[in-house]
Amino acid sequence: MSTWTLKEKSTGELKVTIDGENWKKAQTKAFNKLAKELQIPGFRKGSVPAVLAKKHVPTQSILLEAVESCAQQLLDEGMEEHQLWPISRPELSIEEISEEAATMSFTFAVKPEVKLGEYKGLPYEMAETAVSEEEVEAELKRIQENFAELEVKDDEGTVENGDTAVIDYEGFKDGVAFEGGKGENYPLEIGSGSFIPGFEEGLIGMKKEETREVSVTFPENYHAADLAGQPVIFKVTVHEIKRKVLPELNDDLAKDVNAPDVETMEDLRALIRKNMEEQKRQNAENEATNKLMTAITDASEVEIPEIMIKEETDNMIQDYANRLQQQGITMEQFYSLTGQSEQQLREQMGKDAENKVKLRLVLDAIAAKEGLEAGEEDIEKEYDLIASQYGMDKQQVKEALPSASIAYDVRLRKALDLIKDSANK
Repeated sequence: MSTWTLKEKSTGELKVTIDGENWKKAQTKAFNKLAKELQIPGFRKGSVPAVLAKKHVPTQSILLEAVESCAQQLLDEGMEEHQLWPISRPELSIEEISEEAATMSFTFAVKPEVKLGEYKGLPYEMAETAVSEEEVEAELKRIQENFAELEVKDDEGTVENGDTAVIDYEGFKDGVAFEGGKGENYPLEIGSGSFIPGFEEGLIGMKKEETREVSVTFPENYHAADLAGQPVIFKVTVHEIKRKVLPELNDDLAKDVNAPDVETMEDLRALIRKNMEEQKRQNAENEATNKLMTAITDASEVEIPEIMIKEETDNMIQDYANRLQQQGITMEQFYSLTGQSEQQLREQMGKDAENKVKLRLVLDAIAAKEGLEAGEEDIEKEYDLIASQYGMDKQQVKEALPSASIAYDVRLRKALDLIKDSANK
């Protein structure tokens, strides 16, 4: 006998009672197990007579052992009876217990019910994707900058915006050098914004081997609390000044880019335009799709269990940590450099995590309503695609990703395709 009571945010209580013959059998099984563990002088372990064992095994121990032995079966039967899909580990509490009956409750979160709003015939507006001549020229300028060479200025040359100055520097706060404020033979591109505001501008006009004091103020949000918002002085010496020499925009530069089928400047311009148009189309499609998904989730109602948001936040932080690790940065270093705590990062990512969970739940509900399923052929194609993308053997992918997970992703994508196909474009 069981009852299911749904509470807030899709968390509920499954209450189960066991009595009669089933409960008596559970107690007998529990007693036999405990009796085998008894150690009484004069008897081998497991050979204590039942009559004697009953005197040494407390009734309460038998009852608790009986609950433990039958709890999982009762939970499974209750979930099947009420068609429940748990998404968190059930927590067991014993409500009442005696030799006649036991009542226990299991508290857990279930897959939340989604009240869908309108999801067909919604606006799908893509931004303009035309590429202007000015944008092509700007990209050519960037390429030209990438192929620029540095030429050392003569002794009379001065530091100008765009130059690279090789400098020694040391920072002082209230006349005392501070940690992390010193560098030697550092190549600084003026105008790059690499240093705190005002520092690079303070070097303009300096000559080779000239020393100058540059007064700046650290930003209020600077990661080092003792320097945030504080005025300091940097003593700077310029050892070398290099000017940037740009290559000509001609066929030689086009060939240096080393792009397929690019031999002339005209070929390069055409390639730039094609790539920029494709990127603009992709960005416009992503933006239109995101607006469509936002409209659908905003129109739908669902109470998301906290456990789902927590798990998604955990996944997002782990993904972020993996990306940082590829750059040689640990999370501890990240927290130190940014002045952020793990709790602040969690709060920052929490809203995005909630939106992602809600979108998945909404798409899943649409797939269920529309009867969208992933067939064997769909799943195999997905395995082929993943194997190709990551250069892995298909069998390795199958071992790493269960088919149920693949099928779930395919169902969501089918729901998204249905929404986009029915949208007003």
